[in-house]
Amino acid sequence: MKKSLKIQDLITIGVYAAIYFLAVCIGTFVSFLLLPGFSSIFTPAVTALVSGSVYVLLCHKVPKFGAITIVGIVMGLFFLLTGHFAVAFIPSIIFGILADVIASWGAYQSKFFTIASFTLFSYGLTGPILPLWFMKDAYVANLVSRGKDPSYIERLFTPINTGSFFVSMAATLIAGGIGGLIGYRIYKKHFQPTGVTE
Repeated sequence: MKKSLKIQDLITIGVYAAIYFLAVCIGTFVSFLLLPGFSSIFTPAVTALVSGSVYVLLCHKVPKFGAITIVGIVMGLFFLLTGHFAVAFIPSIIFGILADVIASWGAYQSKFFTIASFTLFSYGLTGPILPLWFMKDAYVANLVSRGKDPSYIERLFTPINTGSFFVSMAATLIAGGIGGLIGYRIYKKHFQPTGVTE
């Protein structure tokens, strides 16, 4: 298996990054509909449930180190360029690299390591919400500078406490595992037999 990324690989990664971004949008929308008032802190978990198949396909289509990292960087840049809190991009990059390392242990073909990798990767989406717990004053100042009204800020911080932090992180962990299993089932049923990922 060739290890270096080629131009065609980068194009493929770009396609899957776009699809993953769409999955994030869907996860955000579903979370907003189903969990009003708590949607922001559960978006990573909900997204993990719907994006597992995209991740599994990426690992099988481009089984080379760097593919997962690039998707993480793309998401991080999106957070940075769309006005999220200044450090929101960091988890996407860090967890992207760590997920790449974990997936590489199974040569990007191992079900166990791929699902573990995906679960870790899902924590990259916590970038926009972690400052809610750990950098509240700076986050509020950022929202005020962006013209957000006090009522919006108050609603945003209503569910923020120690308990909700652990629930959010645990939900992402569980959803990552479930989303990864769903992703593998979809891959085996709809893609593996056709040779799409070869």
